[in-house]
Amino acid sequence: MAKTIIIAEAGVNHNGSIALAKKLIDVASDAKVDYVKFQTYRTENIVTRDACKADYQVNNVHDNDMSQFKMLKRLELSKQDHFELITYCKQKGVKFFSTAFDLDSVNFLDSLDMSLWKIPSGELTNYPYLRAIGRTNKPVILSTGMATMKEVQEAISVLEKFGTPKNGITLLHCTTEYPAPKDQINLRAMNTMREYLGVPVGYSDHTEGIEIPIAAVAMGAVVIEKHFTLDRNMEGPDHKASIEPAELRQMVKYIRNIESAMGNTEKKPTPVEQKNISIVRKSIVAARPIHKGEVFNEENLTTKRPATGISPMKWHEVLGLIASQDFEKDEVIKL
Repeated sequence: MAKTIIIAEAGVNHNGSIALAKKLIDVASDAKVDYVKFQTYRTENIVTRDACKADYQVNNVHDNDMSQFKMLKRLELSKQDHFELITYCKQKGVKFFSTAFDLDSVNFLDSLDMSLWKIPSGELTNYPYLRAIGRTNKPVILSTGMATMKEVQEAISVLEKFGTPKNGITLLHCTTEYPAPKDQINLRAMNTMREYLGVPVGYSDHTEGIEIPIAAVAMGAVVIEKHFTLDRNMEGPDHKASIEPAELRQMVKYIRNIESAMGNTEKKPTPVEQKNISIVRKSIVAARPIHKGEVFNEENLTTKRPATGISPMKWHEVLGLIASQDFEKDEVIKL
């Protein structure tokens, strides 16, 4: 099994602080993820000033202000912040990654020579945005929260039309709620998209805990994205749906273990099993003393370990044959 790409989603859990963002990079590096991902946007470009917060944002940000605009403005990273975080990621040995939420941010991130794009679920139906991403001809990871199969197919078509090769597109199954209820995750939809659309599929997780992304890897997810934070009790829209440092380390460890266990599709004894075959399986042996010339039958034969003699699968081939020698009880039968 190929290595699963693990994206630690810092998102806006830096709370607008570059120092906090660096601490998140420290955590991601320590957990040995492949990428640490932030969010790049200009608030004026992505939300109207009178747009209300989502329910989860109201519940997780206790400022008595219903404005999504003001909340996002406080969490916005400057261009200089990006340069500083990219440099810090290089120092810490983890790849920097960010999601663009508007066309200006697409152009800015493209100028930074990022090797691939992450399209968030909310932009899956944004034609001008998809067109801009497609024109860069870079690989794309596309989240599919809230989408129907038809909408996913249409988004892929737009990306392809403007330059993204289909073999450069990876879909992420996702449930857009923070935190997402486990009974509304529908992991089997990963298989449906993979089979119907013919592209690799991963999973972006918003549930509490780490068991669902681990299960997704066992089902063939090629990318796992998971929000993380320094402390779930911090103020901010996404902290409650994020995992803490120890959980991130544990999730990465478990995913790598699952990868190791997946193997290939061939069913055969593994190298470590070979030495146990003769010990665990059985042979045809004498159930009681058998004299030379006696006929082998159901009464004087039985099966016992070790498997150093005739396989019990040849039972009916042995019945009715004549003993060519004396056998003690439990002695392995030889023909």
